[in-house]
Amino acid sequence: MTRIAVVGGGKIGEALVSGLLQAGHAVRDLVVAETHSPRAEELADAYSVRVTTTADAVEGADVIVIAVKPDDVEEALAEVSTVDLDGEREQLLVSLAAGVPTAYYEVRLPAGFPVVRVMPNTPMLVGEGVSALAAGRHVKKEHLELVNGVLSSVGKVVVVPESQIDTVTAVSGSGPAYFFLVAEAMIDAGVACGLTRATASELVVQTMVGAAAMLDQSGESATELRAAVTSPGGTTAAAIRQFEKNGLRTAFFDAIESAKLRSADLGAKSE
Repeated sequence: MTRIAVVGGGKIGEALVSGLLQAGHAVRDLVVAETHSPRAEELADAYSVRVTTTADAVEGADVIVIAVKPDDVEEALAEVSTVDLDGEREQLLVSLAAGVPTAYYEVRLPAGFPVVRVMPNTPMLVGEGVSALAAGRHVKKEHLELVNGVLSSVGKVVVVPESQIDTVTAVSGSGPAYFFLVAEAMIDAGVACGLTRATASELVVQTMVGAAAMLDQSGESATELRAAVTSPGGTTAAAIRQFEKNGLRTAFFDAIESAKLRSADLGAKSE
């Protein structure tokens, strides 16, 4: 079994650990590096994983996952670099840090060390994530297959050129927050129109689950499915007319473009 060291016990690090354990990955082959003692204890209690220092976690790991915030990557990588890394075997580094390019790691790791950049999202916590992989200069086919195998156990995986990762970050990395915001707004509107919050929440959540399942399984596009629900002159048409009047499409375009530019800005600062 592949031994995985997760450097960083925040939300994404926890989501990966939780998803891997739920997918059947042995707890003995997972180790987490977390410097904040209360958080370390919380993770150890919740998942029965070993939580230790970065140097100890990385020693002997096949896959080193950097799961810290972009501002903390420099410190984390400095600690990783204190270990005698071996790029000649299947050992590789996987970065989940938004905006940090593979080149940043490559110039700070031993020559030829393989780096895979990944943009995941938090639904991996329930095995329904989606991760985009981008290979660094020294990544071989077997490295990508290894990372794909690890991450496919917590959701779907796509491979993209690194030039597209900032857009992926804006669409799927930040994407869950957009859906949560829409759900929040729909629940609040339902309450304002007379439903209890519990009833509005149940209706909205299951509607989103069902709609996502149709989009995933029906083979029809989002446009086709939306049109099928929108009878001429009906209630859905009235609602969509208001969305269009208030610039919903433009708002999403502007939001995703802003997130993409912010991801690119984070990358530029880390170079």
